Amino acid sequence: MSRSLKKGPYVDQNLLKKIIRQKSGSDRSAIKTWARDSQVAPEFVGHRIAVHNGRKFIEIFVSEAMISHRLGEFAPTRTFRSHGKVTKKVVEAT
Repeated sequence: MSRSLKKGPYVDQNLLKKIIRQKSGSDRSAIKTWARDSQVAPEFVGHRIAVHNGRKFIEIFVSEAMISHRLGEFAPTRTFRSHGKVTKKVVEAT
């Protein structure tokens, strides 16, 4: 279910404060966050954000195409190994 238009997009306030503080300063290191449910706001463009996936931080560079997506979409939580292997049946010649 989507969020109400009256409320507007959900942006984590602590993360937004860190972005604004970083814009005013000269530090351009990645900002660590656990707020995977936060949407990417236009203020985030051009910044590096390290999103936690449950095990480690995945660093992403925010571009304009990412606006209004969730941060968790760019840090997958599951690692795909492979599908089940197909084994050939040994046909005995009789």
